[in-house]
Amino acid sequence: MDEFMTAAIAQAKQGRDEGGIPIGSVLVKDGKVLGRGHNKRVQDADPVTHAEIDCLRNAGRIGTYKNTTLYSTLMPCYLCAGAVVQFGIKKVIAGESATFPGAKEFMESHGVEVIDLDLDECKNLMQEFIQKNPQLWNEDIGK
Repeated sequence: MDEFMTAAIAQAKQGRDEGGIPIGSVLVKDGKVLGRGHNKRVQDADPVTHAEIDCLRNAGRIGTYKNTTLYSTLMPCYLCAGAVVQFGIKKVIAGESATFPGAKEFMESHGVEVIDLDLDECKNLMQEFIQKNPQLWNEDIGK
């Protein structure tokens, strides 16, 4: 596993430790992390503070997203995939999509390269969380 997915997993664990949903994300360009984030829907009482959105906010205005890669521990949902497409991010690396299939096809249909690493560590983080917090997870995915 590369250092950037490791950083995204660290963000997911931070979110979990804060009482939130364990999803983390990092934005990378030229081998440098521009932003980090984790799902803060619970902590901020904000329904759109998903990990990828938090990451983009923390990266701030970077001018262009050309040649950036977004790492996320879980396949991005349509909200986050929309941000990926809107800003022209051309590569997304997801830790897993077994828990939630997300919007892979949507991103690919807009020219985004999407790689699913299918990592056990990412799946285990989500499975443990969902088992303990099914109602919160269902809220997160709009069920």
